[in-house]
Amino acid sequence: MAIVPQPLLFAWEEIAGLEDLSRLTLLLESLPDEELMRKLESDRGQGRDDYPARAIWNSLLAGIVFQHASVESLRRELSRNGQLRLICGFDATKGGKQVPGPSVYSRFLNKLMAYEEDVARIFSKLLWQLSTELPDLGKSLAIDGKALNSHARRKSRGRKGDCRGEHDANWGVKSYTHNRTDGSVERKTKSWFGFKVHTISDTTYELPLAFDVTQASAAEQPMAFELLEQLKHNQPLVLESAEYFMADRGYDDGKLHGELWNGYGIKPVIGIRNLWQKPEGFDATRAVTTLEGVAYDFEGNVYCYNSYGHRHKMAHAGFEKDRQAIKYRCPAQHYGQHCASQSQCRIAKSVRIPISEDQRIFGPVARDSYKWKDLFKRRTAAERVYSRLDTSFGFENHTIRGLKKMKLRVSMAYMAMLAMALGRIRDNSAEKMRSLVA
Repeated sequence: MAIVPQPLLFAWEEIAGLEDLSRLTLLLESLPDEELMRKLESDRGQGRDDYPARAIWNSLLAGIVFQHASVESLRRELSRNGQLRLICGFDATKGGKQVPGPSVYSRFLNKLMAYEEDVARIFSKLLWQLSTELPDLGKSLAIDGKALNSHARRKSRGRKGDCRGEHDANWGVKSYTHNRTDGSVERKTKSWFGFKVHTISDTTYELPLAFDVTQASAAEQPMAFELLEQLKHNQPLVLESAEYFMADRGYDDGKLHGELWNGYGIKPVIGIRNLWQKPEGFDATRAVTTLEGVAYDFEGNVYCYNSYGHRHKMAHAGFEKDRQAIKYRCPAQHYGQHCASQSQCRIAKSVRIPISEDQRIFGPVARDSYKWKDLFKRRTAAERVYSRLDTSFGFENHTIRGLKKMKLRVSMAYMAMLAMALGRIRDNSAEKMRSLVA
């Protein structure tokens, strides 16, 4: 916490009894930002200190907690709320005159952008502290990208040198497909002007673990590798505890599957795209190269073919790590069914398909298993993290311009998420760790 000593003008119990202000206090006390505050104060040197750096920093965090969409909205609240000014660290004896002007906040935010590594260090410290409180943090990961619309004009129409336009953003496009009840496929395309935030989240606690902000046009697949490297560099213990990695089919890439399992020992649970070229309506399968009479489709379903050319879906029987292969059983023997061709069957009671057959399709968690389907549903945890970013932190209707400032504000929002969760745990109310506004 950026501690600011102040005389108490009223009983502390009066503040603690106010739910909104107690949430802010909880966040400020959990934030390891002392190192950043000392650097900001050292840079100021012997200059005027009309508006202390600690107070401005705390007030910006208050703007996040209280869902202020703009600095002007925050300033109005500070002007009327003496208790809030006191908690932030402003001089209580000066009243509303102590509230910084818009230009003060602009200069402070511009200065903060030069301390990108220090802000990232706060995020890393919070993650480390949370990992000591939550030993299973990071066991189950999910990645997703989110569009951040810019509401500014693409180029400023003002005088030369006017920076009110958005010069860092560009256009992004994302396509979605939906299967209709009649079997046809509906395709929708979304385009936006702005940025994109990429986040790896913990699916159990719904907390961000690694993130980055890019232009809207940035592809999602390469960002998965960068965020994994970020975790490896900043939070190796969290990455080492990771067991599953969930993602939608936008991240479907053979290299990512291989990197997760071969490089990190993490089991990928990633949606798949049909990259097989086939005639419309033709149910395509490919023969397993090492087995006769066994084939699979692009969704990972494995079939055996009898002597009459009829196929039957084989039963999944688990992953054998020592053999790096998935085991499948004869459906007739596994389910106790009758098979007319059993006496002439060309395969044994069970077969093993090495995941090297096609690592996009075969992995440590078989795609046709109930476990894979259950794990795949957990990726929606990343969407709920983004939902809080929109609704609780005001990114749905923001006024942020510029890539560096956007990254700074996303960093501060994610820091608030982690600090609030940490504060709730230490306050013996872990069941409320996802609650940001109540």
